[in-house]
Amino acid sequence: VSSPVPAPPILQLEECCTHNNSATLSWKQPPLSTVQVEGYILELDDGNGGQFREVYVGKETMCTVDGLHFNSTYSARVKAFNKSGVSPYSKTLVLQTSEDTQSEEQTLPFPVPLERSQLRRMSPFSSTLNLQPSFSGRSYFELRSSAHQLSLHSSLQSLNSAVAWFSFDPASAHADIIFSNDNLTVTCNSYDDRVVLGKTGFSKGLHYWELSIDRYDNHPDPAFGVARIDVLKDAMLGKDDKAWAMYVDNNRSWFMHNNSHTNRTEGGITKGATVGVLLDLTRRTLTFSINEDQQGPVAFENLEGLFFPAVSLNRNVQVRPWWGSLEQGVTFPAVTLPRAAVT
Repeated sequence: VSSPVPAPPILQLEECCTHNNSATLSWKQPPLSTVQVEGYILELDDGNGGQFREVYVGKETMCTVDGLHFNSTYSARVKAFNKSGVSPYSKTLVLQTSEDTQSEEQTLPFPVPLERSQLRRMSPFSSTLNLQPSFSGRSYFELRSSAHQLSLHSSLQSLNSAVAWFSFDPASAHADIIFSNDNLTVTCNSYDDRVVLGKTGFSKGLHYWELSIDRYDNHPDPAFGVARIDVLKDAMLGKDDKAWAMYVDNNRSWFMHNNSHTNRTEGGITKGATVGVLLDLTRRTLTFSINEDQQGPVAFENLEGLFFPAVSLNRNVQVRPWWGSLEQGVTFPAVTLPRAAVT
């Protein structure tokens, strides 16, 4: 006599959450069920009410799905299987990925203090990070009188709940890139420019991040910006048509896309400087700053699609994303969740 098929799994709502454009789902078998389970199939729709598709098949009862759209509502469901067959689906859970709520009346200090952000739980790489309200009481950029400063100021005023969290991605980086600090710090073992991308891609909304220059020797010219996943990895960021960047030395900067250099601007970087990147996919613009001051005009317009934070650098430069100080006494989780990427 064959054993029965499993009972439908139960989604554990207290363990399910979203962070940035990732969703973590957790489930279990009904407490009174004694039927053996060999694995689970997790399904998500397309974030727009479309058809479900499989994003994970395996024995684990928790999974993080990466690469979702921002500001989108996804439906998730899971079913169990054994040698006898497949269970009915669990109840469907609706998840909202991070959205950039725009409000003219409410403006938070920036960076946003962690306790005021809309996170219930974080992914493993960011669990040690603690945003500090270092600039409470004023806009992150001082307001300037020129038109482009006013544009940047208004963008940051509407950025009242979203901070771009990411680590660098060894899987897509050039082989000469050196990773440390749990992939939060990068340098290079070559004198030639090499590209590394962040793990989180952005397709909607308003996103800001900073990169701290931890080492800067012999006046190199690193580049910072955004790129497609298939950008050239063995040339300066912006040399091809898959990247939009600002490259900068110790005295001045330029914008570069498809090997076209524009808007030379005085003001460079030194060790300890911070480079800010503001990607506004509502206005479809990209803007840069150095040490809290906007560098040049709006760098690029008419941006559309999926963009990853990107850096190119050589062995004379070391950078890391910066959101505040690392929280003391907190370690990374010991358990690594299975991960699935939706593309």
